Amino acid sequence: MSNAHKPAVLFDLDGTLVDSNFHHLVAWHHAFLDVNEEVPAWRILGLIGRSGSELVRILLGDELADAHGSHVEKLHTRYFLDSAPQIRALPGARELLEKLADLGWRSVLATSAGEPELEVLRKALDAEDLICAVTSSADAEQAKPHPDIVSVALERIDADPAEAVFVGDTVWDIQAGLSAGVPTAAVLCGGIPREALEQAGAAAVYAGPLEVSAHLEEFSQLVRA
Repeated sequence: MSNAHKPAVLFDLDGTLVDSNFHHLVAWHHAFLDVNEEVPAWRILGLIGRSGSELVRILLGDELADAHGSHVEKLHTRYFLDSAPQIRALPGARELLEKLADLGWRSVLATSAGEPELEVLRKALDAEDLICAVTSSADAEQAKPHPDIVSVALERIDADPAEAVFVGDTVWDIQAGLSAGVPTAAVLCGGIPREALEQAGAAAVYAGPLEVSAHLEEFSQLVRA
């Protein structure tokens, strides 16, 4: 089998391989307070994984988003980058990537993170030697739940949807993967309840990278090729 047709695992990054969702939540919460908007943390958590502009518009409405959206996004980025020293890879993340490499599978970071955040996440993951391609917010016109990022990730490695599985931690990840025609699994380590991920269409749900590693044979069956 040529490298172009080896199975591939497309990974979301925030909350899937790196323990960063709650750092994003706190960063957004601080950013909203800085513009005198009190947005409950639980509402923010439910929208982690959406683009920053969409998150702000959903939470503040069109008028306030037009007035403050760009500033709030910049504040979020600043607060998130301030938290970089505390951000860590999730337990078992590198080990999972190593096991997939040993099987001859390709691992891709299919994320819509912006470049400053992506640099922090990749440093925390510390697995550049095990990743064959990476996407960012610059690669898609529309963020998840639209399929753009997943489709671009497939194009980067010249893979068909049937040769891949997508792993994410949010409802938006599941919707994006399924819209791109890719079997999609979910992990609970991003903080989204199992029921919500299953209702969104996740083919399997795991606690996190460690549990995926422990069930690789089952996990590999999600690839249709």
